[in-house]
Amino acid sequence: MVIRWWIFVLHLTELFISCLVHMLYGFYIFSSAVAGDLTLLLNDWSSSNIFKHAHNSKTIPTTTLQTSTTTTTTVTDLPPIVLVHGIFGFGKGRLGGLSYFAGAENKDERVLVPDLGSLTSIHDRARELFYYLKGGQVDYGEEHSKAYGHSQFGRIYEHGHYVEWDEDHPIHFVGHSAGAQVVRVLQQMLADKTFKGYEHTSEDWVLSITSLSGAFNGTTRTYFDGMQPEDGRTMKPISLLQVCRLGVIIYDWLDIPWLKSYYNFGFDHFKMSWRKIGIRGLIDCLLGNSGPFASGDWILPDLTIQGSLEINRQLHTFPNTYYFSYATKRTKKFFGFTVPSSILGIHPLLFIRVLQMSQWRHPPDVPPPYKGYRDEDWQDNDGALNTISMTHPRIPIEHPSKFVLEDKEAHPLQPGIWYYKIFEGDHISFIINRERAGVQFDLVYDSIFERCRKHVFRKTPQTVPNEAHH
Repeated sequence: MVIRWWIFVLHLTELFISCLVHMLYGFYIFSSAVAGDLTLLLNDWSSSNIFKHAHNSKTIPTTTLQTSTTTTTTVTDLPPIVLVHGIFGFGKGRLGGLSYFAGAENKDERVLVPDLGSLTSIHDRARELFYYLKGGQVDYGEEHSKAYGHSQFGRIYEHGHYVEWDEDHPIHFVGHSAGAQVVRVLQQMLADKTFKGYEHTSEDWVLSITSLSGAFNGTTRTYFDGMQPEDGRTMKPISLLQVCRLGVIIYDWLDIPWLKSYYNFGFDHFKMSWRKIGIRGLIDCLLGNSGPFASGDWILPDLTIQGSLEINRQLHTFPNTYYFSYATKRTKKFFGFTVPSSILGIHPLLFIRVLQMSQWRHPPDVPPPYKGYRDEDWQDNDGALNTISMTHPRIPIEHPSKFVLEDKEAHPLQPGIWYYKIFEGDHISFIINRERAGVQFDLVYDSIFERCRKHVFRKTPQTVPNEAHH
């Protein structure tokens, strides 16, 4: 009895520390975004005043503009590179001027950074990504919407960001964390022609998929955060995810316009606003009787090993698409044990989870999630995902893959194969704050964009504008 009591106290202590660290980090991100926006506003105001003063005090001479007749390859001739964020992520236009990809989008002339639901399911995010690119009103699918109890239609994109997208105008996708699985699901939807009104979609609309710490096979972190390892769908009654659930429900119910325009979890199609459901509806959501957390149509069930296995049963690696993956880890072997490889090098948000995941043991009274499962395969991790999950799709069937130490080992690239590398880094080394990854940040993103522009093509290699011959 005493031992059980101490275990319970330790669990509550760990939960309190985890909640505190996550809330402090969330506040840091939010305040950084606000501070950045205020700085831009002050700079704009100051610049406009200086301009007005200069305009009033000087006579601006009339000049004749010379029009250049030099012909170059235009940026619009290039297939866009689409950066897809992960869980709790955000796209361009959210959180002010803050960049989820830490400014990596500025490394190429044509990069798109869509804003998808940060906690919505893999399925819903894949649907949103399609309409972000093609335009129109997001259609989550009639059957899916009825099954999970939300509206079939969502946000309207009056102007698609790449309306010409088709087999002759394919796209490069780069996904971080859950974003990589979102792209795989989207490609399968294109192959299965599941978008109403678009009967000619195909898997060949996707030219390449690059994964940064991608969540292909699930993660044991979901169980530490609060998912039940017995089924991978339900939550433990006392856990970090329960705290998250309550916070998200209240945030969406309050429905404060300026706040949701700044950051949105993506559950608008569940209509949880106080204007729609009132106090009684709020109580229902909090008690777990309705909403995304009750139906299971949110991101965490998709990130359990069981959830990822079910998704992977439907997904293929296609013969005309190029695949590349960057896996990360912050663990090492020490006298036969898996331990964190660093203390100062791991972000405080992730350190406890790196330690816990490195000691992961599947509950002995619960059947293993798949045939051939071994605990030791899942102990290397980056604080959010297990390294085995990031290299390439492995369960229930392992897809073709090749491990490479240097990019040149993969050349010439062959489609239909997952080339993968393993880097020393935690799960957020290549997002939010580029200073943490140092030189490695530039090496990784430079190699991604160079590969997309110079080594991945189906017909003839495109000419990058700043490399065009005049």
